[in-house]
Amino acid sequence: MTSLLEQIASPRGAGFPTQRLRRLRRSQAIRNLTKETTLSPSDFIYPMFVTQDSAQKRAVGSMPGIYQLSPDLAAKETEEAASLGVKAVLLFGIPNE
Repeated sequence: MTSLLEQIASPRGAGFPTQRLRRLRRSQAIRNLTKETTLSPSDFIYPMFVTQDSAQKRAVGSMPGIYQLSPDLAAKETEEAASLGVKAVLLFGIPNE
C-alpha cells in the first residue's frame, strides 16, 4: 500500500493523465483564441468627441486631455490615428438640430 504523498509524486499517481490532450492545438483558429493576450494599436478604438462648430478645438472640462473637435479637425485627427495603426474611431456628439 502506497501513501498519498507517494501517489502524488509518482508519474503514475492518482489523477495523473496518461495521455496528453491536444484539443486546444487542433486548428490555427483555436490556437489564436487560446494564446497569450497581446495588444497592438489595431486592437484599440479611439473615442472622438465632435461638435458642429467649424475650426474649433474645445477642452472637455471633466476629462483632461480630451477635446471636442470640429469635423475638419476630427478628420485630421482620424488620419493621424490611422497613421499610428488605430483602425477604428468611435464618434460622440450632440447635434444642434
